[in-house]
Amino acid sequence: MSSQPVQTELFAVAQGCPECGGTLDSSGRETYCENCGLVTEQDQIDYGPEWRTYNRAEQKRTGAPRTATRHDRGLSTNIGSAESADVSPRRRRRLARQRRLHGRSKYSSKRDRNLAHGLGEVRRIASALSESRSVKEQASTFFREAQDADLLIGRSIEGGAAAAVYAACRCNGLVTMDTVADVARCSDSRIWNCYRTLLVELELSIPVSLPVDWVARICSDLPLDVAPEVRQQALELAERATESAEVNGRPDGVAAGALYLAGRESDIRLTQATISEPLDVHPETIRQWFQQIEEHIVD
Repeated sequence: MSSQPVQTELFAVAQGCPECGGTLDSSGRETYCENCGLVTEQDQIDYGPEWRTYNRAEQKRTGAPRTATRHDRGLSTNIGSAESADVSPRRRRRLARQRRLHGRSKYSSKRDRNLAHGLGEVRRIASALSESRSVKEQASTFFREAQDADLLIGRSIEGGAAAAVYAACRCNGLVTMDTVADVARCSDSRIWNCYRTLLVELELSIPVSLPVDWVARICSDLPLDVAPEVRQQALELAERATESAEVNGRPDGVAAGALYLAGRESDIRLTQATISEPLDVHPETIRQWFQQIEEHIVD
């Protein structure tokens, strides 16, 4: 960073106001006189740090907000690469050596290195699923709590990260394990193992997904438009299936069976293959729940 703007600013402040000789204030984008309000310079680049308050007596340096998605809460710094042509080879080698040593000094122990790797995997999976920032923060918090409780010993870091993302997605919406396993770097059995451990040991309050919650999502993912009356009838069938003791199983399969039954009664060509394709459910599963709903729910 060049010191010329800072020197110009100090020179202007020391020079004083050309109108009344008062004190010049250059804290913002404009340089103005505190006495008469004369603006001497404007639209200048502020090379100084960010401030938390506008009161000079309480000004404090601040940076980016702290985040749980980083192992150091986002308080570390990075040394950029020197790709400019005017940088000498000797200085470029020195910067590369400093960057390498700086990267090693970020982790004080193997535990911190594993935490950084796990949180990076959490960010990758959440980004692949197009999840919001709040879901990433919550998943990172779950993974950090799991490591602090020594729940990841003997388990893969990738499985713990995927389980944390799955738990955060379940807390904020509807998601299937197959969706998370498709972008994870481990098998779904490892993810289930880590997820059950997090669920029990951390005492996570995961809301139970019901077939009623899946009807709207299935209708929105279908390649064709579903009539409102069909959707309403499918919701009613899914609600009655939830209250029934005979129909009990995976909520997405029950919702798909209810939607297929509602479409058949309304003369809409909703095949089992069409419903199963966006939901990643086998048509045989939809056929099974459709038959149970027709047998126990439909009068």
